[in-house]
Amino acid sequence: MSTKTPSEADILRPINNISKQYIALFAACALALGAFLVAWAYQLQKGLIVTGLGDWGSGGGVTWGLYIGAFIWWVGIAHGGIILSASVRLLGMDRYMPVARLAELLTIAGLSAAGFYILVHMGRPDRMVTSVLGHYHITVNNSPLVWDVTVITAYFVLTATYLALTLRYDITRLRDQLPDRFEPIYKLMTLGYSEKEDPIIERMVWWLALAVIIMAPLLLHGGVIPWLFSLLPAMPAWEGGIQGPTFLSIALMSAISGVTLVAYGFRRAYGWEHIITDDIFRGLLLWLGFFCMLFLWFQLQFGVNGLFKAPLARAHASEAKVANPIYRIAIGTIGLSLAYIFATIIRPALFSKKRALVVSVGVLAATFTEKLLFVIEGFLHPAFMIYEATPGEYFPSAIEWLSLAGTIGLVILVFLTVSKVVPVVELHAIEHLNGEHDHEHESVHETAAEQEVKV
Repeated sequence: MSTKTPSEADILRPINNISKQYIALFAACALALGAFLVAWAYQLQKGLIVTGLGDWGSGGGVTWGLYIGAFIWWVGIAHGGIILSASVRLLGMDRYMPVARLAELLTIAGLSAAGFYILVHMGRPDRMVTSVLGHYHITVNNSPLVWDVTVITAYFVLTATYLALTLRYDITRLRDQLPDRFEPIYKLMTLGYSEKEDPIIERMVWWLALAVIIMAPLLLHGGVIPWLFSLLPAMPAWEGGIQGPTFLSIALMSAISGVTLVAYGFRRAYGWEHIITDDIFRGLLLWLGFFCMLFLWFQLQFGVNGLFKAPLARAHASEAKVANPIYRIAIGTIGLSLAYIFATIIRPALFSKKRALVVSVGVLAATFTEKLLFVIEGFLHPAFMIYEATPGEYFPSAIEWLSLAGTIGLVILVFLTVSKVVPVVELHAIEHLNGEHDHEHESVHETAAEQEVKV
């Protein structure tokens, strides 16, 4: 464990330094996003026919594919990210304070990617105005799309408010060390600030965190989105109350994996071994193992209820999913990840940050695969077929794969951009770590004094 004392200069290092690696990563992510925007422009010109999506039944495919599968995946990452950050404040998990803001930024970036997918999948972005905003008072009661837009907007506002409130404290105290070129942004973010508001802001943030935790089972990945699937009677693969807990476990698995990757990237790039410590990675890995275990248990419940004496349509859909080799690879990946995490508990020497990264990447790939298959299998095995002569099949087109690369690029660009404007580690986290260091030093001095007295 590093004995170096964290300082304000540490958390300001990303703002004041631009390396060749930073420029290369920024260029690669911008290229990925740009390639998708070009592909999307082509889709807007030609229509959704250029994708792998087809009319359900007559087109022999699915109307929802990678676009909706990736949408669910990004929403889950975003949802889990804000739950992680809120838990730090509500449950006193001070150990994870250095990565709390990274989790909040992951939520902002993930929700941006998810919202983008809604626009892409609508075919024509103007429908957001003509079909959603213009008729919101009518459609909000019965449209899955409008519910998606509503809950994503609600969570985005909650998270942005949460983040903005905590940044006021940091920007005010670090203003002299921040670059002058962003002065208009800093002035806007600290408008009307006074030190008297600090305890008030702390209470507001605490209540916002409580609202996030309470709303977790009711909105987004614990409620609205799985309900939109599980309440569709024509799709037996989506049916059942197990969908809510399953979605929530996937959200938390994906978010913890995402935070692990982001935290490691910043630690390696800016020498933050004494801020984002090995202890944090160990803790995140253990939490990941817990939610992996829950996810596998929920998948077992799905299999038992879908394969043993289930209604014929549901049994057919369940058999198709379980027999799919890609699904088995995804479940096997999560199972192996869980086995490794358990092994590190029995034998801590097996833990390493690189292995934790491999596990995180594997879990992210597996959860994406499961969500993609979840959407596809639901359409390919409905309770009834409209056109029996055209069995369904689907494989994502190049444009859809580019959308995944583009949104990953978008999320990374959010981190790269924000890290040049404001600190991505809270000043409170540095103050807390310094307090721990002071306490350790006091303990050492007290022990030495006691020994001298004994002598």
